[in-house]
Amino acid sequence: MYSWLRNGLFLLPPEIAHDVALGALARGRWIGLPRILGGCPSSAPVELMGLAFPNPVGLAAGLDKNGDYIDALGDLGFGFIEVGTVTPEPQDGNPKPRLFRLPEHEALINRLGFNNKGVDHLVGQLERRRFSGIVGANIGKQKDTPVERAADDYRICLEKVYPHCDYITVNISSPNTANLRALQDTGPLRELLAELTGLRDELAAEHESYRPLLVKIAPDWDEDALTASLETVGDSGFDGLIATNTTLDRSGVAGHRHADEAGGLSGAPVKVLADRTLSTARRVLGPDFPIIGVGGILSGADAIDKQRAGADLVQIYTGFLYRGPGLIGEITRAWLKRPVHAAA
Repeated sequence: MYSWLRNGLFLLPPEIAHDVALGALARGRWIGLPRILGGCPSSAPVELMGLAFPNPVGLAAGLDKNGDYIDALGDLGFGFIEVGTVTPEPQDGNPKPRLFRLPEHEALINRLGFNNKGVDHLVGQLERRRFSGIVGANIGKQKDTPVERAADDYRICLEKVYPHCDYITVNISSPNTANLRALQDTGPLRELLAELTGLRDELAAEHESYRPLLVKIAPDWDEDALTASLETVGDSGFDGLIATNTTLDRSGVAGHRHADEAGGLSGAPVKVLADRTLSTARRVLGPDFPIIGVGGILSGADAIDKQRAGADLVQIYTGFLYRGPGLIGEITRAWLKRPVHAAA
């Protein structure tokens, strides 16, 4: 069924197809369409960061930026859903066209630029959700906020989403907001993470409830810089890492008509870079630091590669668009066969 639906959606421009698909999923929820599409993924519970995940397969941030479709997406069988990236105020993002399919490579290029309805809208959606599973909120900085004042934006978002989600991810790795990746450099990273851990501790005391903080990094590093930044993360008091965001590398899609489009590449071609970054993260951070693996997962075998590299959980996005909800069950079944990652 999904293959037929995808072929129809791929006749539409990517952003229009995105909106049509999510709208249809939400409307179809009243006749059980998401549960039909998702089937019934096996139970494969994972305890991590003090949270109980019913299975290890999450939806990565970016598909539901505003939290408008949490309940419908939850019905597909995800173990957890991450919404966002959200900024303090609404913003349009970058000019269109800004999303490109590369079906020959099972890939996407996007330069969306944190287009979203603002953190207050997201909070409202989080408050109204009926989905009882794990929901994370991914937060970022406003496009026009100077990078030296980025912490102000992250603080605003963290304070507002904190009582309404299960964990928070700090996105410093999107390639589509100018200078954002400069926050990954050791000095700025140390300052930002210290400020946010301090605020998290204040909020935990105020709300009498602890919310884990994670940071999402890019796959585009040299080994020394990556190691230094990972050591900073490990010493920061943050609770987890997401590896990785999209890549600027185009070697895996060279010659494609969209290869020179600006933006982040996701899907199958990012897998090698993402897996390498994940493996380094596990080595540097040790066996017990929580890590979520994302990037290039289009099969259960791809997810097991993440697990072997050190992932405790995985997230999907581009693979989900190409393979459909059946990918959730495929990964869960594969995960049950290899329940402990090799790096542990």
